[in-house]
Amino acid sequence: MTAFRQMKDKPLRNLQGADPAPLVRSPIHLLHRAGQCAADIFAAEMGGLDLTPRQFAVLLTVAQREGLSQTDLVEVTGIDRSTLADIVRRMLKKGLLQRRRTREDARAYAVKLTDEGLRVLAAARPKVEAVDARIVATLSAEQRATLVEDLRTIVASLQAKADEPGRRG
Repeated sequence: MTAFRQMKDKPLRNLQGADPAPLVRSPIHLLHRAGQCAADIFAAEMGGLDLTPRQFAVLLTVAQREGLSQTDLVEVTGIDRSTLADIVRRMLKKGLLQRRRTREDARAYAVKLTDEGLRVLAAARPKVEAVDARIVATLSAEQRATLVEDLRTIVASLQAKADEPGRRG
């Protein structure tokens, strides 16, 4: 059973039947649960495209900024270095990306979409828009805008703190 289905079918209750107040008020827990539900919706919507949300983020970023190095992709997408390297490796194997050494740094790779990558991106975009719409469907237009802006604020603030000298992310 998917996390989305579990959340839908089982109300958040502890063993005594009362609401687990600390969990239903915990941002980390609620963000995690929302992420689980969103991932399930994404997987269902993508169907036969065999694409993850992070792979889509890489495809979209590379399409918008062709020639970025993998280090640049880490910066732009927020995906950690080792995970991004694995994602790129898998996408190279699927024929969605190609990479070449950069002129500026012979150790770095610049990434570019292949024709297949462009095709998959074009097929995925409307599906991702449908996923986004489904995720926020119960919110008003104003609440949607506020949610997105609040999430951006949280990410920017936490990222800035993680980037402070001497701090571990």
